[in-house]
Amino acid sequence: MRLRTAKDRLKIEHSIIDGVREILEELLAANPHIRSVIPGVIKPVRDAKGRVRARVTVPTQNGWKAIALSAGARQELFVSTDMGKEELESALKRAGADPA
Repeated sequence: MRLRTAKDRLKIEHSIIDGVREILEELLAANPHIRSVIPGVIKPVRDAKGRVRARVTVPTQNGWKAIALSAGARQELFVSTDMGKEELESALKRAGADPA
C-alpha cells in the first residue's frame, strides 16, 4: 500500500488528531535531519486536554517512536531520523508541542 504524502516527508496513512499536523509540518520544515514522519493509530484517552503534547518514547530501527496527545486522543508518531532522543524532544518543543 502506498502512503499519501504531504510535502514528501509527512506520510499520511491515518487521519491526524487536531493540532498535530501543523506541529509535524513545522518540525519537518525546521529539521532536514528528519527523513520522514508516519502518524500511526489514534486511540481515545481521558488525559489529552489542552495544548498538543508530545513525548519521544522508544527507539525504532530507523529512528524514534513518539506519542502525541491532543483533543482527547493519543497518536503514535514514527519518526525516521538520526537525531538523538533529547535532540528530537527539543525539536518537537521548538515546533510547538509541549513536553508530555
